[in-house]
Amino acid sequence: MPKTLDITVPDLTGKLAIVTGASDGIGFHIAERLAGSGADVVLPVRNMAKGEAAAQRIRETYPGAAVDVRACDLSSLASTSAFGDTLLSDARPIDLLVNNAGVMTPPTLHTTVDGMELQFQTNHLGHFALVTQLVPLLRAGNARVVSQVSIVVKGGAVNWDDINWTKGYDPGAAYSSSKIAVGLLGMELHYRSMREDWGITSVIAHPGVAPTNLLAAQPQMGRADETGSHKIIRTLSRWGILMGTPQSAALPAIYAATSPLAEGGRMYSPSGFQQFGGPPAEHVLYPPLQSPSDAGRMWELSEHLVAETTRPSAR
Repeated sequence: MPKTLDITVPDLTGKLAIVTGASDGIGFHIAERLAGSGADVVLPVRNMAKGEAAAQRIRETYPGAAVDVRACDLSSLASTSAFGDTLLSDARPIDLLVNNAGVMTPPTLHTTVDGMELQFQTNHLGHFALVTQLVPLLRAGNARVVSQVSIVVKGGAVNWDDINWTKGYDPGAAYSSSKIAVGLLGMELHYRSMREDWGITSVIAHPGVAPTNLLAAQPQMGRADETGSHKIIRTLSRWGILMGTPQSAALPAIYAATSPLAEGGRMYSPSGFQQFGGPPAEHVLYPPLQSPSDAGRMWELSEHLVAETTRPSAR
């Protein structure tokens, strides 16, 4: 059986936390722990029924927990903007934002309503649009922003010449490219906050390897059955060998979001073999995330893509 891992989380009473992708999996456990530590947690979700069920599970574990479910589909810039507008209307400073939501390796190319490759928009561009929209509230709260990457970032590269994979789609390479992009978002947010005195602490985290629905059967994405990798990961996780569990895989992001020792511009990951599992610890940034010029380039590209997609003539 896997060893139970845990960390100390400070009292978060009175703080506002937003966790994307929290209706299940690792995101659920991040949101659950933040709510259990006293934070008022907002769950932006694509499926409201699933989100409400997740919120109820949290309330059952932590009676009195403040959990608010709101609609947000990161694969639609209109939906993402509408969610951001609700937070701006609330005008409440944001203390914690965890950019966790993602999709992984649909076997065939899927294009969003905005014309983007599904993984790139869901994993990165939607988060970019949300973060930039919410900068005033993040600054007001001296927020901690955590951008969740993946272990596959280590050996990947951004497909700069064809960011939407219109030529020769490769599911794994597209996933890695999208996760590097969200990591570069986190790094550029750190650089800009430092240069312009925004007061935002931007941190990178990755969960290691654990059995979640990312590699499970997802017929809507053309995956009729769970992948072979998912079967192996699930078995090893159950036996407590190398891999983490969804609960332990949530700990690096929780640590990055709440520990007074977590610093901006740093990456936190499992500390076990090859960072597959284990308790969270600081780790050297993966090479694709180390270039400040690449971080600035991704920010500028993302600004251009959002502007082009949302301008009136593009609708």
